[in-house]
Amino acid sequence: MKIVIINSGSSSIKYQLIDMPSCEVICSGMIDRIGLETSNLSYETQKNKIEESMPIPNHKIGLEKIARLLMDEKVGVIQSTLEIDAVGHRVVHGGAGFSDTTIINKKVKDKIKQLFELAPLHNPANFEGIIVAEEIFDTAKQVAVFDTAFHQTIPVVAYKYALPNYLLTENKIRVYGFHGTSHKYVSEKAIKFLQNSSKIITIHLGNGCSMAAIKDGKSIDTTLGFGPMNGLIMGTRSGDVDQSVIFYMVNSLGYSLADVNTMLQKQSGMLGLTGFSDLRDIESQAGQGNKDCQMALAMNAYRIKKYIGSYTAALNGLDAIIFTAGIGENSSYMRKLVCTDMEYFGIELDDSKNDMRSKEIREINTLESKTKIVVIPTNEEIEIANQVFELLIK
Repeated sequence: MKIVIINSGSSSIKYQLIDMPSCEVICSGMIDRIGLETSNLSYETQKNKIEESMPIPNHKIGLEKIARLLMDEKVGVIQSTLEIDAVGHRVVHGGAGFSDTTIINKKVKDKIKQLFELAPLHNPANFEGIIVAEEIFDTAKQVAVFDTAFHQTIPVVAYKYALPNYLLTENKIRVYGFHGTSHKYVSEKAIKFLQNSSKIITIHLGNGCSMAAIKDGKSIDTTLGFGPMNGLIMGTRSGDVDQSVIFYMVNSLGYSLADVNTMLQKQSGMLGLTGFSDLRDIESQAGQGNKDCQMALAMNAYRIKKYIGSYTAALNGLDAIIFTAGIGENSSYMRKLVCTDMEYFGIELDDSKNDMRSKEIREINTLESKTKIVVIPTNEEIEIANQVFELLIK
């Protein structure tokens, strides 16, 4: 069964064509920095590797470019879209309506659209991916895998807000959590790799960032909540902000609620602090002495450290912390900032191991470190493919 996986992030598209159940990756690639002046496209098969830089203003244009490459006469891997059995879509917000992998129909699409407001950087991009895929792969089953599903095990004491009860029972306002596909994948890999680790904190650092406390393989708490905006400092999202700031901006500074929402979602985080949303640019500027960039990186790491402390308490111990996603896997600088002065939690980083670049699962802690520090490349696409395949063979 050939399955195309489309993973549309807030500023990126990762894609793979996977043959199931062998999990053979026929082709893979990504487009990042979507909407910025220059986007990067990669496309790789067993025979060809293409890397290009070009402006890709939105997800629709990016997905159309990917489809053309898949069927290209010289570098393509399929001759016809009829060869594709299914398209698996990462969908960030499933709300209260979806806790399982679901075949997409009009009702599912309508529900995803209704949740645009709760995940404005993601659900519209996910929806765009579905619409374009339906046009291109018109004979394939379209399947949604929801980011929120893995966090359904979070206990009520952690997912309930201290608001009037009817807002939970009638309006389903609660912590949903996100990046669940990634947290599930890397936590399962960590448990297998470390063998006896039951108390794990996974740290997903990309343009969007989140952490999860995982006990015996199940999520018990996570930093993103009702929508994918709180918790850690992200590329353009603020993370945790005192709610009174919002009321002050509206009532005293003259902002509309729409203005504040746009600011918190698209103009804050590392972009608001530095003028850059891509961490590679920020690290480069910090290295050249840019004080704003240096402070933003320190703030980012400080926020992560606070949640490590919080989740160690929730887990009543800590066996391992896991770094994953674009920044978590590739930025030795951020990992060092996070792991410095954390000896109380048994976290001791080996600098030489941390500086080694690798695409393999690897420990980067010292031999004396009581807590394991592990870098695990996430593969949300394989996890999505597994879930799509399991649904379709039922």
